[in-house]
Amino acid sequence: MTNYPLPSRIACATCRRSLPVTPDNRAKALSPTIVIENPWERLRAFTDARIGLGRAGVSLPTKQLLAFQLAHAQAQDAVHCPLECDALASELIETLSLSVPPIRLHSQAEDRAMYLQRPDYGRRLSDGSRQQLQQATESGQRFDLAVVIVDGLSALAVQQNSAPFLTALHRAFAHDQNEWQLAPLTVVEQGRVAIGDEVGALLNADAVLVMIGERPGLSSPDSLGLYMTWAPEVGLKDDRRNCISNVRPAGLKPEEAARRLLLLLAEARQRKLSGVQLKDRSEDSVLEGAAGGSTQNFLVAD
Repeated sequence: MTNYPLPSRIACATCRRSLPVTPDNRAKALSPTIVIENPWERLRAFTDARIGLGRAGVSLPTKQLLAFQLAHAQAQDAVHCPLECDALASELIETLSLSVPPIRLHSQAEDRAMYLQRPDYGRRLSDGSRQQLQQATESGQRFDLAVVIVDGLSALAVQQNSAPFLTALHRAFAHDQNEWQLAPLTVVEQGRVAIGDEVGALLNADAVLVMIGERPGLSSPDSLGLYMTWAPEVGLKDDRRNCISNVRPAGLKPEEAARRLLLLLAEARQRKLSGVQLKDRSEDSVLEGAAGGSTQNFLVAD
């Protein structure tokens, strides 16, 4: 019988370091807990960001790694999954009590592959959609606002958040002291933000609101973006738009987004402009140093 020498050192199951053989270290080696907790973990209750994940040796814990892979797959699905236009139209008709169904349009991008490879095709309407809108506006009637729903880079965001936001927006319009004449609602497939300029111009609208699915993040595959432009026309640059982003259940609530948009619309109609020249003052009341209802920026000296 061969007598093998007992090991003089032992590997810790938690930190994987080599430790001298002692009763305490032997307990560490046999410990079932191998994930080292991160003291920042308590902050995860306040953010979707991936912080305080802990570690197992030099790697992520298996649970966190699988969660990351799931989030990555959800972001990819959000980009590639098509918008279910029939289901969305039915939901909007029922929720908003529309007398006229939304007008379905399409960009020059024939399919998703072309849309992703040629962003310029997503900024213009197809010939058939352009003719469809021209026929719908032969009477020459003008509107205060045209609302354009666009699938963008996340049809999921549009599918889930369009009805709740538009419900909140219609409620805000009903309680506003000014009257708002809305153009027929339109839904665009394979579209980019700029396609709203062409739609708004063809509908003879003073302003256009583009509701579009934003590029998915690893914690937000369902984020809806709102882009408002005064005097829409083909060829406008991004500096002519005002943006309200992250409209979703875990982000900006529909009611708050509708409140901010209505303030922007009212000021845009008064000043006849939008974009970088139009400041979003919806949060002025929470600025530090803003006492007595003043809108003075606290960074600017009196």
